Parts: sequence; structure tokens; C-alpha cells
Amino acid sequence: RSARLWHELTPTPMRLSARLLPLLVPFAAFLTAALNASDAASGTVTFTRQNDRVRIEIGGKHFSDYIHAGWPKPSLYPILDVDGTSYTRDFPFKKNPAEVPDHDWHRGVWFAHGAVNGHDLWRELPEKKTGHIVLDAILETRDGSGGVLRLRHRWEAHDAKILLTDETVIRIQRTAAATILDYEVTLRATHGAVTLGDTEEGTMAVRINEALRVTHGKNKDKRPGTGALVNAAGDRGIPVWGKRAAWCDASGPLADGRVIGVALLEHPQNFRHPTWWHARDYGLLSANPFGRHDFEKLKDQPTAGDHVIPAGGSLTLRYRLIFHRGDEKSARIADLFAAYAAEK
Repeated sequence: RSARLWHELTPTPMRLSARLLPLLVPFAAFLTAALNASDAASGTVTFTRQNDRVRIEIGGKHFSDYIHAGWPKPSLYPILDVDGTSYTRDFPFKKNPAEVPDHDWHRGVWFAHGAVNGHDLWRELPEKKTGHIVLDAILETRDGSGGVLRLRHRWEAHDAKILLTDETVIRIQRTAAATILDYEVTLRATHGAVTLGDTEEGTMAVRINEALRVTHGKNKDKRPGTGALVNAAGDRGIPVWGKRAAWCDASGPLADGRVIGVALLEHPQNFRHPTWWHARDYGLLSANPFGRHDFEKLKDQPTAGDHVIPAGGSLTLRYRLIFHRGDEKSARIADLFAAYAAEK
């Protein structure tokens, strides 16, 4: 009798499974979701080559695409957080009724310039015979916790004459607090001397989510937005444009109240550090070391910011983009810049 009682009270593996299954199923689902979220938040960066782009995932979730065909120059779009929040605007890749369809050459994250041996490779205006930046080769894709995408491009005039070539290295990593994108571009005067001309139209740039705009509308219809624009020197809002600073940050609240931000940092070893900023209240962050006469209003010195790369020479520029939650203070952008500056 006691043996029978012991048998009934002691669960066999089958009895154990039957009794715990209703509890194990939701627990397993919870554990899987938690692991997936953790993996996506700080997981492996992977690259998948496709016909017109390289798809970039972090922890198995879409982060961005390096889009190299179908447009006059390559760009990274979208820039997505682990939960799908977008840090960049959608236009012109996709219609979004909440966005203003202006400056269709402002796409995601890109590097270009508006005066290269007199040719405009920043704007995209066929009637003005603007140039193109063309992918020459994908040199490397390296998966890992710090993913690497290495590329070579041709910078061409409207008639396809090659003005220069570049080698671009993009490094990507995600922490619990932010996603970091390092952008290193080496411009090479492979087809003769290159003059990078003095114009505000350039150079390392990102067009941010419309929710982060400082203002909306134009002229008499201009009205305040909820976004904030600030640089390392403490300038805020519209006056950030044309100033020199080591970094610039845009942040603001989304419709659900969450605050996100985008910081663009310039490495202090860069040419003409600290750079000038083509940073606009309507949502453009762009570091430009060449636009001196525009930014400093030197109307009688139109070539003050020109820089010549001699034939066979090169110029390397390094930047770091930080896609973060909260404003620049809660994201500790000043501290993150100090850490970046210490990197050789």
C-alpha cells in the first residue's frame, strides 16, 4: 500500500512533462523573446549582398541597407533601432505623409561634396548636370560584434569622367544604449589633382527623422518643432549652422513620447578640426571642412575653404554616428566624444 502511494505521489518523467507543459510553453516563449531581444540589442552584425544593396542586420533584425544602385550616389537607409524605431526620414525612398518631401538628395546617411573640380556631386539635378558617385567594388564584408563593410567608389562628372576614387570603411556595433556607425573615407586623387571646393553643400551627412526637427514650414509659415539641435560648443537651434565644433546632436520626442537622438562626431585628427557644420533646423546634420567662405560669410574670398589633393595623393576623414535614446546629455555624447578622440 505504501509502495503504491509512493508511486502515485512521485511523478514519472511523463507525468512531470504533462503537469509542467502548460507552464513551460509560455516560459519558453518568454525566454526565447528575451534572448532574441538581447541578441538584437548587442548581437552579431551580418551583411547580405543583394543586387542593388547590402542588407545589414544586427542580431537577426534589420538595421540598414547600403543602397548602391538606382540612385545618383550610395547611402545607408533606413537606420533602425532594435525595436524598429527609425532614426532617419523615409523620403525619397518611401512616401510618408508625416514628412515634407524636400531635398530628395538628402537620403539616410551619405558622404558627398558639392564642388569637386567644379562638379556638384552633392545635389542631384539633371538639368544642372550634377555628377554621380558609383560603387566600383565591395572589397569586404566582415560579420561579427563589430561588423565591417569596405567599399571602393568612383566619383564621376555628369559625362562619367572620373574625378577621384575613394575607399570607404564602415564599422557597425550596437551596445545596450546606442548603435554606433564609424565612417572612414579616404579620397584618392587617382585621376589627377583634385580641388575640393568651398561650398556649404557637403559632406558627411545624415537626414534625421522628421520628429527631431527644430522647426517646421518655411518663411512666414515657419513654426517651432519639438526637436533640439546642439553642438559641442553649446550653440543651440538655428545658430548651430556654420559654427565650428567637434560634434553636433539632434534629438526630440516621438509621437509616443520617447526621446531619440542622432549625434555626428568628427575625429580630432581630421583635416581642419573642428569642422564647420551644415546643420539645418529642418533635419540635416552635415560636417563640412571645406565650406569656409559660406559659413564665415567671406563673400570676397570664395575659395577660402578650397583644398587641393595633389595627383597621386589622398585625404582621409573619420566620423562617428551615434544613434541613441534620450537627449545629448542623457546619452553622454560629450563623454562618448572624449572616448572617440582617444582612439588612434
